[in-house]
Amino acid sequence: MTQSVTLGVDIGTSSSKGVLVGANGAILATAVRAHEVSRPRAGWVEMDGRIWWDEFVAITRELLAAVPDAVVAAVGVSGMGPCVLLVDENDEPVRPAILYGVDTRAGAQITEMSQELGDEEIARVGGSLLTSQAAGAKMAWVAEEEPEAWARAVRLFMPASWLARKLTGAYVLDHQSASQTTPLYDIESEAWHNPWWQRFAAPIEQPTLGWAGDIAGHVTAEASALTGLDEGTPVIIGTVDAWTEAVSAGAHEVGDLMLMYGTTMFMVFTGAETLRTPSMWTTAGAFAGTRNLAGGLSTSGALTSWLKGLTGVDYPELLAEAAVSGPGARGLLMLPYFAGERTPIQDPDARGVIAGLTLDHGRGDLYRAALEATALGVRHNVETMRAAGADIRRIVAVGGGTQGQLWLQVVSDVTGLVQEVPQITIGASFGAAFLAASALAERDGAAAPVITDWNPVAQRITPTPELAALYDELYDRYLRLYAGTRDVVHELAADQRGA
Repeated sequence: MTQSVTLGVDIGTSSSKGVLVGANGAILATAVRAHEVSRPRAGWVEMDGRIWWDEFVAITRELLAAVPDAVVAAVGVSGMGPCVLLVDENDEPVRPAILYGVDTRAGAQITEMSQELGDEEIARVGGSLLTSQAAGAKMAWVAEEEPEAWARAVRLFMPASWLARKLTGAYVLDHQSASQTTPLYDIESEAWHNPWWQRFAAPIEQPTLGWAGDIAGHVTAEASALTGLDEGTPVIIGTVDAWTEAVSAGAHEVGDLMLMYGTTMFMVFTGAETLRTPSMWTTAGAFAGTRNLAGGLSTSGALTSWLKGLTGVDYPELLAEAAVSGPGARGLLMLPYFAGERTPIQDPDARGVIAGLTLDHGRGDLYRAALEATALGVRHNVETMRAAGADIRRIVAVGGGTQGQLWLQVVSDVTGLVQEVPQITIGASFGAAFLAASALAERDGAAAPVITDWNPVAQRITPTPELAALYDELYDRYLRLYAGTRDVVHELAADQRGA
């Protein structure tokens, strides 16, 4: 006897993850493929886009073998973004994919485009100013710096749309991802901004636009032979992983703020109005009728992973030592800008700073300071969002980092926020499976699944009131430390680029 399931696969920064989900939201099997990004130069972060499809095929095969009686009724896809994967007329990548805001190579193009178009007009059309997150600026970088690759480029993909292409042959992109191709998308008309597309991306065919949960197409015979999925299985368009993760936790309603604990930290506030502020990202939502104000730290889990590798000590021991270190890390203060920083300072030349070090400090103090640094970065983003008009009513924490109770508690203590943690924190792959199930129900006229049934709240993390004054003072020092070290750090960043 067979059982109907949905498949969700997410292409992340450090791994690809897949999940088979039953009709009631039960997880039947999971699979993971770890990978690494390439950093060929300071500020460059790339990945071979062909790996995304190879890992999708391997994950799907593994999941189907793990649940032999499963019949996949619909496929959900998701992935990191905004990325720039340019391919030729045969869908062969013309160069490695340029990743999202952690890749800071397009500084010159951002300056040139901003001067030509004007910041006010860029924000009016697209919602956001040009930053390292802007995929349109990275396309301009390829055009200027790698003209041979640009001359062969015909189409633009991101991980989710690449999987949809390989599975169905459709050339589509969701509105949320498109709104991060600044300045190529008009956020109010929810369409490509043709004058600027012709100016900066003319050789590239415009992808057809849709919403994350729309059906992109159906599995082709060729894709069926490779993956084991039945020919004709519907595949959704999908979207960027942070937005899919918000769906997985039910954090996509108006007034919700999602905190995604991963290799980087991502924050997505959902509202009904378009909020604009120079230091954050204004985007279309994953669903029609919504807008997002989003932000992201360039390091979070990447910072703790760096410390783990540096010390050679496993996470449980480091966490135990960080707990002993206590609030304030025995007088240490860290800026988490080890890969530059995205929001709200938008400074690709920022660098990590550890202040207050003495010979008495140990690895537990450093680890505690790293946890507090990411929490201080979250607070900086939240306060910037609220200043821009975000009416944050509910905070939901998702991602692999939610498995660490200490990290969650530190973020609540530093920010003063209550965080809700869902029962299932597997992430964007689960959200992609949910979107696939929703699309199937809509197509068939059936009752739509409810995410709170699939994934109820498991715990609430509340701030510790007696630590508020300590962290208020530490936050003030955090802001002053960046301002006080910025000039020297920028000089060091220039030296690093020249090395």
